[in-house]
Amino acid sequence: MSSPGLRERKKQKTRWAIQEHAVRLFAQQGYDATTVEQIAEAAEISPSTFFRYFKTKEDVVIQDRYDDLMIEAIRTAPPEFTPLEVVRHSFLSAFSTISQEEVDQVLARSKLSFTVPALRMRALDNMQASIAVLAAPLAERLGRPPDDFRARAFVGACVGAIINAMIDWVHRDGQMDVLAAMDEALSVISDGP
Repeated sequence: MSSPGLRERKKQKTRWAIQEHAVRLFAQQGYDATTVEQIAEAAEISPSTFFRYFKTKEDVVIQDRYDDLMIEAIRTAPPEFTPLEVVRHSFLSAFSTISQEEVDQVLARSKLSFTVPALRMRALDNMQASIAVLAAPLAERLGRPPDDFRARAFVGACVGAIINAMIDWVHRDGQMDVLAAMDEALSVISDGP
């Protein structure tokens, strides 16, 4: 995978700064009491710049870069991998590359997603979209059309397992190895309970 150019790195840095300030303000003031204008001011950008990066206030919590990392990992997984090995490889390799600071940010955003009703609904929508985009390269590996139902159902089952690991991680306030929990959750797909 090629590294992003300067322009893309600057855009990502701005995106992370906006998210960081938003999550901090949500923790201090509450999600509903925090406005886009306050987030923009804290991030030293204009509200219109905020909306160039995020369509809605919910998106500042929900959106992330992990689908792109996982898609790349699915496409580059060794050809002899089974579908489960491909999905496991994509999740674990994507999340093992992020810094501790980013892990802390994921934890804070996950807490918000699980506790704020408006965010729970958006997280569900985002999850459905992620399942579709992750299933497409898996289906292609299997010689099937990108919208193959079985590939979507399989990725959906894997995402469901990962979500249970994430919920446990959030409930323990990040005091567990999230990668090990994800790996164990995915092993349930192959081994059963």
